[in-house]
Amino acid sequence: FSSKNKLLFPVFFFFSLTVNKHKPWIETTYHGIVTENDDKVLLDPPLIALDKDAPLRYAGEICGFRIHGQNVPFEAVVLDKSTGEGVIRTKDKLDCELQKEHTFTIQAYDCGEGPDGSNMKKSHKATVHIQVNDVNEYSPVFKEKSYKATVIEGKKYDSILKVEAVDADCSFQFSQICSYEIVTPDVPFSVDKDGNIKNTEKLNYSKEHMYKLTVTAYDCGKNRASEDVLVKISIKPTCKPSWQGFNKRIEYEPGTGSLALFPSMHLETCEEPITSIQASIMLETNHIGKGCDRDTYSEKSLHKLCGASAGTVELLPAPSNSVNWTVGLPTDNGHDSDQVFEFNGTQAIKVPEGVVSTTLKEPFTISVWMRHGPGSREKETILCNSDKTEMNRHHYSLYVHNCRLVLLLRQEPTESENYKPAEFHWKLDQVCDKEWHHYVLNIEFPAVTLFVDGATFEPFLVTEDYPLHASKIETQLTIGACWQGGSARMTQYFRGNLAGLMIRSGKLENKKVIDCLYTCKEGLDVQLPEEVASSVKVEFNPNQSSLSLEGDDIESFEKVMQHISYLNSRQFPTPGIRHLRISTTVKCFNEETCISVPDSEGYVMVLQPEEPKISLSGIDHFARGAAEFESTEGVTLFPELRIVSTITREVEVEAEAEAEAEDDPTVQETVVSEEIMHNLDTCEVTVVGDELNGDHESLEVDLAQIQQRALEMSSSNVGMVITGVNTMANYEQVLHLIRYRNWHTEALFDRKFKLVCSELNGRYISNEFKVEVNVIHTANPMDHANNAMVQPQFINQVQHASVDLSGHNLANTHQASVVPSAATVVIVVCVSFLVFMIILGVFRIRAAHQRTMRDQENGKENEMDWDDSALTITVNPMETYEDQHSSEEEGDEEEEESEDGEEEDDITSAESDSSEDEGGEQEDQQGSSRQQQLEWDDSTY
Repeated sequence: FSSKNKLLFPVFFFFSLTVNKHKPWIETTYHGIVTENDDKVLLDPPLIALDKDAPLRYAGEICGFRIHGQNVPFEAVVLDKSTGEGVIRTKDKLDCELQKEHTFTIQAYDCGEGPDGSNMKKSHKATVHIQVNDVNEYSPVFKEKSYKATVIEGKKYDSILKVEAVDADCSFQFSQICSYEIVTPDVPFSVDKDGNIKNTEKLNYSKEHMYKLTVTAYDCGKNRASEDVLVKISIKPTCKPSWQGFNKRIEYEPGTGSLALFPSMHLETCEEPITSIQASIMLETNHIGKGCDRDTYSEKSLHKLCGASAGTVELLPAPSNSVNWTVGLPTDNGHDSDQVFEFNGTQAIKVPEGVVSTTLKEPFTISVWMRHGPGSREKETILCNSDKTEMNRHHYSLYVHNCRLVLLLRQEPTESENYKPAEFHWKLDQVCDKEWHHYVLNIEFPAVTLFVDGATFEPFLVTEDYPLHASKIETQLTIGACWQGGSARMTQYFRGNLAGLMIRSGKLENKKVIDCLYTCKEGLDVQLPEEVASSVKVEFNPNQSSLSLEGDDIESFEKVMQHISYLNSRQFPTPGIRHLRISTTVKCFNEETCISVPDSEGYVMVLQPEEPKISLSGIDHFARGAAEFESTEGVTLFPELRIVSTITREVEVEAEAEAEAEDDPTVQETVVSEEIMHNLDTCEVTVVGDELNGDHESLEVDLAQIQQRALEMSSSNVGMVITGVNTMANYEQVLHLIRYRNWHTEALFDRKFKLVCSELNGRYISNEFKVEVNVIHTANPMDHANNAMVQPQFINQVQHASVDLSGHNLANTHQASVVPSAATVVIVVCVSFLVFMIILGVFRIRAAHQRTMRDQENGKENEMDWDDSALTITVNPMETYEDQHSSEEEGDEEEEESEDGEEEDDITSAESDSSEDEGGEQEDQQGSSRQQQLEWDDSTY
């Protein structure tokens, strides 16, 4: 170097040592925000490094930033060296859910003094805080797979249960559940924003046992739960004290005896300690018949069945041919043929004279079934005996007035004119309750006793009056109103229903008979177990339609309840519903919290009984000689009558399958008919055609036999009626005794009768069994001395149902009879004579021909015999048998000659034998197959 150069070198060296003399400068603290799933960080303030050495190259430039920290997921990058601007970005994808914030330090460094970065300088370390912003990437998830809760019916809850969902997002906004929602529509529940579920109305166990709800959740970013949750809310019935464990509907099959009503019943007391318990069981039968199921025989028959002695007169009998004064009265036959008469306030009937012969001086009884509601203030007459003409005096009457039952009993004229009891008043709720009640008045003047449904009632008021004045005016007995003789009109009409109105004279009705008449055939029964008989008290009402129980031990009480049964002793009960009601009262140790047991209700369904079919059969067509009709014994109408009753029912039977099929039995329904036994209460014999003429004909029966069987008989010009409850066998025996007499038979050729029997006052009616009797008129014995065919009686039962007898009405084809009249007998005789003459001619022709052949051809008898194969004689004098009256047969000879050969079928065995003897062997060979088609009697020739 030169000296100049030597002088400059030190200066240059000094300059180079001081080129990069400043450090970069950055802020001391930075705050940044980065969104997960993004790599760019927003810093505040921005990342900028400054260097005072600028604008020198390298020394004034920023070459980079360095991040200090462990596992820092960020990097700093210089964007512009000259300006020192840089950014922080993520190395990898950030997850806010793993780390929400990051803190680290950062330094800036310059480029040094040259490209090699020598003598670079670093800034101070600045702290960087970076928050990771959340993205709503997760949906709410419920903590439980399902929720369950149980609530008690009848309550409204503030909160039944709480559902809870969570969100995995890290931010408050997206991790919070903002709302819940019940997805299931139309349910009585709601849910709030906190997940509390409550009912919006009171729940009912009987309506729904369990509700199933679907619930979902939403976060604050409106993301819905990934899966909805199932919520089950069970409804628990409130513990209600009540009788439990019995069927509301109980079916009763007729004829099965008693039926347990509550075999599994128990009392729910909700764990409340009980000191005593009382219960009453009511069987409601007011809609059945007259208050319950009773025998529907006539009231007179019922009196006999209950042991009442003779003398009872029925004033409201069922209309019949012999009893007709109730014909125009409206009836209510809706109760199993129970004869009930309706009175609407405009109708009344007059009882004929002679029906009642009650003398008020003697004891007598009035009994009646009555149903009456609240009426007007006017008198309503049930029974009245008043003057028939001229005056309006009431001799005795029974009437209703203002819910009072009043008996008026005026005394007949006597020597003394003193006041005597005349009106007896009873104030009774039963008179106006619209229910059936049985009233019996035992009258033995001046004492009068009233029985209502078997219970005794004394009159609350008795008024007196003078005896009636002497008069010869006849009286009129009326029902449903009172006859005013002075104005000849009815007044004081009754409004209600009456049945079984009876008057019995000469004797009072005893309590036993009254109870029997009122007693129902159905009711409640209980067989007390021995172990509880002493711990539970049981009481029945008179007709056993209700019973009361009282005890202090629930277990014993329940056993008694389980043994209560329903019983209907009728063979054919009235079908329908009988309502049941159980009323219970309990006492507890703590009266304030004592339970109340509500009434329990059910019903007994009495099923329809199998209806019996009553069949009458026997000989329905026969003939007798006129002498028998005119004899004192007469002709028996029903000598071989048989009464049979059957029921038809469907039964299931197993039928074996065919051999080639599998052995699987099949069930088939088969109709089975079986014979049963029951009573009858009426049999009526009616004349078909003209009425009986009492001057020369009658129907008769042995009254001693009738009375011996406790039956009654009434007769008129239209027939005979036998009444009384008795067995079919006894009715058969009595009907066998009925005879028809006619002591002027000259103009009589036949008579027809009809027989009908019934049970339960006409509820079950037999077939109409018709009988026709023919009169055989015998000719003068001098004219028919040799006629051995005419016999006093002629009965022949047809054994083959296929025989066609046109003109006859056969009630029973298996036992029908064909009966020839007198004209038929004459025809048979003529035909027999004709056949005899024909056969005799055949014999003579044959004999003459044989003699001629022997004379002409001597010695050739072995070569030629008489051949009669071509000779055929057919005799068919009768083509059709017609059943006609004898008068028509005698008046038309042409019709008689055209009678059918079937007439010969009816020839008796004796006549057939005689015809066979006369015919000889030839007839046997030629006509053995025709014996029943053509037979004759020539014994008189």
